[in-house]
Amino acid sequence: MRTPLVILLLLLLIPSVLRARDAREEKRIEHLLQTVESLKGAAFIRNGTEYDAKDAGKHLRMKLKLAGDRVKTAEDFIERCASRSSFSGDAYKIRLPDGTITETAPFFRAKLREFDDATSKSPMRF
Repeated sequence: MRTPLVILLLLLLIPSVLRARDAREEKRIEHLLQTVESLKGAAFIRNGTEYDAKDAGKHLRMKLKLAGDRVKTAEDFIERCASRSSFSGDAYKIRLPDGTITETAPFFRAKLREFDDATSKSPMRF
């Protein structure tokens, strides 16, 4: 009686395991989210309205959650969640503390490259 129950539970878990992002991609995505959330004095511009870093992070986390298994990589996150409004199609922008305004896609791609470069140079831990 236990064996069929164990098999059933395993079969129910397999789809969620297959859809899950791997740990490396989770870290890369979390780095991008923390980057925008920590931008002091910056404004996240969405559909013509400016939001602070905290609200930008909340919005992007909500979009990531709604995207579910369609976002498997940090690149997917940038493309599907962090580049443009799914409502209007307008590109998201960031006004940096120095007044420079840039679209979020190239901003996040640059931050991801920096993160990947820094983590590739870290000593391996065993």
